[in-house]
Amino acid sequence: MLNTIWPIFIILAFVYGIFSGRVEQINTSIFDSTASAVELSITFLGTICLWNGIMEIASHTSLINKLTRCLKPIMKLVFPEIEVRSNVYQEISMNIIANMLGLGNAATPLGLKAMKSLQKENSQKDTLSNPMAMFIVLNTASLQIIPTTVIAIRTSLHSGNPTGIIFPVWISTLVALTAGIISSKIAMRYF
Repeated sequence: MLNTIWPIFIILAFVYGIFSGRVEQINTSIFDSTASAVELSITFLGTICLWNGIMEIASHTSLINKLTRCLKPIMKLVFPEIEVRSNVYQEISMNIIANMLGLGNAATPLGLKAMKSLQKENSQKDTLSNPMAMFIVLNTASLQIIPTTVIAIRTSLHSGNPTGIIFPVWISTLVALTAGIISSKIAMRYF
């Protein structure tokens, strides 16, 4: 659907620009926006490389095990069907930790790996299991302590206070996560 909508918008914008005599402004905006896109991509690339490297190093140290132990009481409540000593438990924990640090790009491969492991344990391969559904909810409404992506965007746009959004992000992600977990637990009782 988006493959149809976006080209229509682009074509309409060009047609409107031509008929309104703003071809020069269209040209200027195309080159300005491509320069901004490249600058933003380079900023993201540096941030992604830094945090992916940190997560890779952390995965080979005892830090992840310590953080996983800190998450254990919450994980037992959220995922009662998963054994604490299983590989899936560690994969889910690493994904949650990456999301908490605002590393959505590092969390994605970890989440895919955890979902594959959850699918292996799923007895009905064509239906989501309760742990799989809860994992999707946790990924969608993840609690973020350090919203690195948003901070990187605000920094690239020369914000006066790029970290000024941290407290509102804490509140909004905590509310979203709590609502998601509660509604999922209620839905799991009936479905």
